[in-house]
Amino acid sequence: MSEKEQFELKENSEFIELIKLLKIHEVAQTGGHGKIIIEDGLVHVNGEQEFRKRKKLRKGDLIEVEGRQIEIV
Repeated sequence: MSEKEQFELKENSEFIELIKLLKIHEVAQTGGHGKIIIEDGLVHVNGEQEFRKRKKLRKGDLIEVEGRQIEIV
C-alpha cells in the first residue's frame, strides 16, 4: 500500500507547481532530477499520467510517484 502524505498550501497560495512539490517532499533531489521523473511518465496526478513539470496543483489533487501518495490540502 502507498504511503499517504499531505502538502498544505500556504494561505495566500492558490497552487504549487508539480516540480516544486517533488523537491519539497524529497522525491527529487534537484529540479533536473524532478524533470526526468516527470518526463519518464512516473508521476500521476488524480490517476492520470502527468508530463508537465509546471502543472499547477490545487487543493484536492492527489499525486502518485514512486509508491508514494501526496495529497494537496
